[in-house]
Amino acid sequence: MNETMVCAVGRVATQPVYREMASGPSARFRLAVTARYWDREKNTWTDGHTNFFTVWANRQLATNTAASLTVGEPVIVQGRLKVRTDVREGQSWTSADLDAIAIGHDLAWGTSAFRRGGKPETAAAPTSPEPNWDTPPDDSAGPTDAAAQQRTEPAVLT
Repeated sequence: MNETMVCAVGRVATQPVYREMASGPSARFRLAVTARYWDREKNTWTDGHTNFFTVWANRQLATNTAASLTVGEPVIVQGRLKVRTDVREGQSWTSADLDAIAIGHDLAWGTSAFRRGGKPETAAAPTSPEPNWDTPPDDSAGPTDAAAQQRTEPAVLT
């Protein structure tokens, strides 16, 4: 319940690594997030500190991540922030991980073409026909004779 949800905007720093686990597909990659600021003295934009996050994706998000992302692409990641500290061989280290809920290309930097991923087939799932989203023809829009139009127009009080 009390989780730290964040939205990080950065670039893919490592090629996503995809693994089939007992609990389902999993993918991870490093995300580089660099702060930029306007330097008044130089009158130009300047790169600030770069933070690196390990992004973890599971299930269908993992499959789509591995198929869609490459190093250097601008992305937006929303997920749960998990900061871990550990001591190994006498040295302390800290890791910031994002358990991703959503990952997408940052369209401020370019275009992207969405392709729906294949769903795993299940024997119990019934198939339903696709609904018809087409606009109905003009003749079904309403009555065309004058008497029918007169009945549907609101009365004007004088």
